[in-house]
Amino acid sequence: MIKKSKTVVFFGNEQIATGVTTSTPTIKALIKAEFTIAAIITNQSNVTSRKQKINPITIVAQKHGIPLLSPHNVRDITQQIQEMNADIGVLVAYGQIIPQSIIDLFPYGIINIHPSLLPKHRGSAPIESVILDGDTETGVSIMQLVRAMDAGPIYDQSIVELVGKETKQGLSEKLLDIGSRMIVETLHQIFSNSQVPIPQNEAEATTDIQIHKNDGVLNWDLSAKRLSRQIRAFSDWPGSKATLGSIDVVIIEAHAIPIEGGLGQAGSLLVTKDSLTVTTADGGLVIDRLKPLGKNEMTIKEFLSGYSSRL
Repeated sequence: MIKKSKTVVFFGNEQIATGVTTSTPTIKALIKAEFTIAAIITNQSNVTSRKQKINPITIVAQKHGIPLLSPHNVRDITQQIQEMNADIGVLVAYGQIIPQSIIDLFPYGIINIHPSLLPKHRGSAPIESVILDGDTETGVSIMQLVRAMDAGPIYDQSIVELVGKETKQGLSEKLLDIGSRMIVETLHQIFSNSQVPIPQNEAEATTDIQIHKNDGVLNWDLSAKRLSRQIRAFSDWPGSKATLGSIDVVIIEAHAIPIEGGLGQAGSLLVTKDSLTVTTADGGLVIDRLKPLGKNEMTIKEFLSGYSSRL
């Protein structure tokens, strides 16, 4: 057993993908495991999801009387961190590169939960990328933080099989739940000197492209399968925007079907009493749920009952 005196500084807000909500399982697991949390440090520039106006990590800090720091630049609080005399840092979705000068303040360094099977899917959008790419598996890596992005040696990994229906929110929750359990065990092993991290294979490294707001506009010249993955990967932000007839919408849920031709060029609509299918470069995209501009989210039946004359 480790001593209760082992002290942790927690970096991040646990929102491991843009726009997702979080129940902050990692910081709660560390508290339950009776580590001393010297402080929680969040990135001031992080954008809070519209679904969670108050960052849940703030609620945890207030409930447990943990100091909460939100510097514009973590270097600005170097002296404060040094005075905490913490043994180790734990980082989950901080949103900025931590400089080596801060890492070096901790005798055991900083440990990071990364939601992919490193060295694959390095970067800021691993969850979105595995959904977009149609990967059949992903996972969680517990990594020693280094200056280079997501390049540190690996303490532990857990593989998660994908079924092809995952959403960004659901997959984020699953991976973070796994990672929160893994991090506690990894810390025990680190403090008992029973675990040595293994360097990543740089030859197998991949880095995901950054996602921008304009990426959310659906392109009907892509396949229906690709568009259905995009809708699941881009939920909440940047969203999946389209114009159906004369109506601007955000598509919330959709699924792909094969089409045997006859529906015209990509972007053509097939409307029935209770369904709406858009022709794509390969197959049809059946819309299940959407949100017209300025309106509430609704099912396709609700949408068609009020908007079918404008399609």
